[in-house]
Amino acid sequence: MDGETGEDGNDSVPAPVAAPDDAGPCDGADADDDQADADAAWSPEYDRTRETLRWLRDKRRAHRGQRNRDLAVTAYGLLLLGVGYGSTLGYRFAQRLGHLAADDHTSEATGRALSAVLVLLACGLAVLAARDALWRGPVLVPRPDLSWPLAQPVRRDRLLRPAFRLTTALMTVGGVLCAVGGAVLLRLTGTTALGPALALCMPAGVCLPLLAAALALQVERRLSWARRVRTLTPYAVLLLIALAGQAAWAAASGGPAGGQRAVLRVLETAELWSGPWGWAVQPILHASSGHVPGWSMATALLAVVTAAAVVHADRTAGTIPTRRLRARAATAATVASVLWSVEPRAAKLAVAEALADGASGTRRRLPAPRSRRLVVAWRDAVALLRGPGRLVGAALWIAAGAGAASVAVALEGAARLVVLAVALALGWFGVGRLAETARLEADDLRRSSWSPFRFRGLMFQHALVPAALGAVLTTLAAVPFALYGGERALLLMPLCAPPFAAAAVLAAVRGPVRTELMSLGLVTPAGDASAFVFLFWYAAPFLTTVTVLTAGLGTSGVLDPGAPAEAFLRPVMTALTLTSGLLFATARRVKKLLRPAV
Repeated sequence: MDGETGEDGNDSVPAPVAAPDDAGPCDGADADDDQADADAAWSPEYDRTRETLRWLRDKRRAHRGQRNRDLAVTAYGLLLLGVGYGSTLGYRFAQRLGHLAADDHTSEATGRALSAVLVLLACGLAVLAARDALWRGPVLVPRPDLSWPLAQPVRRDRLLRPAFRLTTALMTVGGVLCAVGGAVLLRLTGTTALGPALALCMPAGVCLPLLAAALALQVERRLSWARRVRTLTPYAVLLLIALAGQAAWAAASGGPAGGQRAVLRVLETAELWSGPWGWAVQPILHASSGHVPGWSMATALLAVVTAAAVVHADRTAGTIPTRRLRARAATAATVASVLWSVEPRAAKLAVAEALADGASGTRRRLPAPRSRRLVVAWRDAVALLRGPGRLVGAALWIAAGAGAASVAVALEGAARLVVLAVALALGWFGVGRLAETARLEADDLRRSSWSPFRFRGLMFQHALVPAALGAVLTTLAAVPFALYGGERALLLMPLCAPPFAAAAVLAAVRGPVRTELMSLGLVTPAGDASAFVFLFWYAAPFLTTVTVLTAGLGTSGVLDPGAPAEAFLRPVMTALTLTSGLLFATARRVKKLLRPAV
């Protein structure tokens, strides 16, 4: 095949050839068949891999220096932030950790829960890597490379393997840093010396990221794996929740004797030998407790499985269909561009679309209402019925908030207020997931053209379903409190749902992102505070709701045992006043939002 003259008149560039772009995988074929079709487009005698890669290196040499300088400046800035802010926080954390380690009760509870916590982290890494591969993956090729080099008669593995190896290297570096951090924590708690702790934490820090990268490659490469990940994700989330519950159960259990400890030991043994997530945990547990039989065999199994998985992934890295590479490159470019313009909502929508991959939800329906005043609530309920993931996610957030609230009730003073604020924040995220239809209508005002109501009334009605369903979910979360003598939770927890729903609608109509707030030039001794002004504007509904409810609940005395009935008056009035204020702010924001369109 003859070459063409490059843009400078001297470089020989291989001429592009017509290559099929994954004609097969639309019907569910695997990537091996797609690669066979792509390889059939040209014979080895036309291989121009060496010439193409040499031409790319020459053209990129001019930009490599500027890229390295930009990376150096970024690394220097992160180092300054880490040293300036992280050193003080790290010192205080080390002091606090030392005080906790000196408490025998806390130390024993942490040791009992350590196995489940570590298995939870390992399984969470696998789930996160598999989900990430649905929209990005370990092989992320820039769109210019997809437009020209992969259309040339070149070997795909020479272009795709470096991307996979770079991802695995970065993940391994992160894992090693986490292993070092874990060893330091073991040393600070007085469990073992730093050297042995580092040696025993390193297998997990090296092998788990490599296994996660290999898993992500198979999800990115094979359509059948991607479908299984989408199907099994809810069950994986339930498994993670069960592990979190097991950790809490183990921390709250008594001494080494008893039926509870026997059941926990059986569960821990099954988890530690169930797969790589358990094999990687055993050396860390051995460093912590010193008595984990078979940890050396588990480490050997982990090393063998990791080596086999990485070798197989490296060999098959070049078989990813171009169509999937192109879709992931487009999504990643969209996410990067909107994040640079501080548009997290647009980034979330782009990722959600890629995760769905065109899958149509269920077609369940509810009986249509007879009154037009109920049509908005009916549409919101149907939307949740056809997307049950949002309802399940809201229930999980609210359940986590209920767990945090149970901890807050047992505390006193400032610690109670902090944990109560965390519980309310979790509840806000839960109820906020139920208000997606309000956000969709506010993203594009033309979508509200179907409604017989004015836009302000439409937004108010979008708060009805989140408030009602949020009240139901919080009531269900309060049932365990009522069974153990906390009947007041049946009133206090549903009381928070209406303000959360109103705050979610207010956040939906906040309007375009005001990036000009980041350049106000508010110079302080700690630096420019403009970014904090922007963050406060962006999170104003969330911060206002959580702060006011925390003050109303935490300072009224209603959480204290034996509180009088008059103590309920302040939380009730706080919730009603806050809801009214948030709805009034929503009306004002809607007026400003519609003003440019008038």
